[in-house]
Amino acid sequence: MYSAEIIPALTKKFGYKTVMRVPKMSKIVLSQGMGEAVADKKLIDNAAEELSRIAGQKAIITLSKKDISNFKLRKGMPIGTKVTLRGDKMYDFLDRLIAVALPRTRDFRGINAKGFDGRGNFNLGVKEHIIFPEIDIDKTNRILGMDITFVTTAETDEEGNALLDAFGFPFIKK
Repeated sequence: MYSAEIIPALTKKFGYKTVMRVPKMSKIVLSQGMGEAVADKKLIDNAAEELSRIAGQKAIITLSKKDISNFKLRKGMPIGTKVTLRGDKMYDFLDRLIAVALPRTRDFRGINAKGFDGRGNFNLGVKEHIIFPEIDIDKTNRILGMDITFVTTAETDEEGNALLDAFGFPFIKK
């Protein structure tokens, strides 16, 4: 789909002279911060298992980099999970997110396009991870949120927005 439809459309819209200038999706990063994991180690293991099920790839546990006494946090303690998707798994996840997961969100009217970072990358926050069909609601002990970062080779937000729009992102039309 990318090479057949998206490249010609973006080349026509932005007037690229070569195909190599057309922005493309380089990776998708799913991450969860688990501040409560300081008290209970089983939470982080369950979160990593569920994130692995959502992504189709093993999640890694992120560790704290420094001590923060106010949060009772020591260096090296597990505080989150993350997965980086590239290639076919990335496109499979993107398709499942757009076609299945986002429409299952309560009161879904579209995605706000304010999540761009100025360099063509897009960040999306999901409040409930149970919108993904891989998660069995009865077996989850707590509902977690996650951040999804779409990293592109686009140089501006306008190019990144056009790329994600071509993939079928349900942005809110102004």
